[in-house]
Amino acid sequence: MSPFASAQPSEAFHPGSQPVDQAAGLRQMFSTRMLRFVPVVSNPHLLFGGVVLERLCTAFGTQGLHTLVVDASERAGTPRELAEFDLREGIERLSSECSYLAARGLPLRHVDARGSSSSFLDSLAEAAPHVDVVLVYGSASDLSRTFCDAPRRDGALRLRPLISVDDQPAAITHAYAAIKILAQRGGFLAHDLIVCGRTGKTPPAAVAQRLAECADSFLGAAQRSWIEIDPTQPATAVPGPTLAQLARDTLASALVQPAAMLPPHPQAALPARLAPVLN
Repeated sequence: MSPFASAQPSEAFHPGSQPVDQAAGLRQMFSTRMLRFVPVVSNPHLLFGGVVLERLCTAFGTQGLHTLVVDASERAGTPRELAEFDLREGIERLSSECSYLAARGLPLRHVDARGSSSSFLDSLAEAAPHVDVVLVYGSASDLSRTFCDAPRRDGALRLRPLISVDDQPAAITHAYAAIKILAQRGGFLAHDLIVCGRTGKTPPAAVAQRLAECADSFLGAAQRSWIEIDPTQPATAVPGPTLAQLARDTLASALVQPAAMLPPHPQAALPARLAPVLN
């Protein structure tokens, strides 16, 4: 059983442009094996916080990608003792599509004199050579420290963190505070929003609009798109096209580390030209 929630919701997406050829775009994206890091902001006030992680893993899995969830959130378990010295010791392979690492406190243990924890990403790359996507799930403060070197690593700040929320006042307040921290400490002025619907009387669209207006008016931050998920639907539900669109956009804006930069490891996956991720 997954350490995170097992509900599988439906979605209603409010996106930007649609790709002309989804398959061609994905083949081009993964023509050589890349490791993609995605920051996902934790929200301890969500009733179904783990649903966000599971839905993203499912969406990436349908594209033939293996996802590592690095759970550094407020509610995460403490890392295994040996994982503090070798992250590989703490990674649990849950399925052919997903692995999990309890990582509470680990970003801070990688902080340097500049306040950056970006070396944590290098350690993750070395520990999980079989992975295609790494979801780093943690507080806005930890994510700002961990991804603060994104422009230097990737040449441009394309990275958009994922924010999650529902209609509870505490969750909305926490989401806005996260947007503020990401903007002021990390320089992230754009994000995507995932709204867990059907938890109360406030329409998800109203929640998304409220956050978008506050972010724009007070922080100069932009909510690029938002998606609604229904946490009451079964885990076996196939991700709809709207969630797939968000997953594609998330991969396109992720922090990329080419396979050639990954430290050698005896279990490393074959390059895409020999063992293609997508058929």
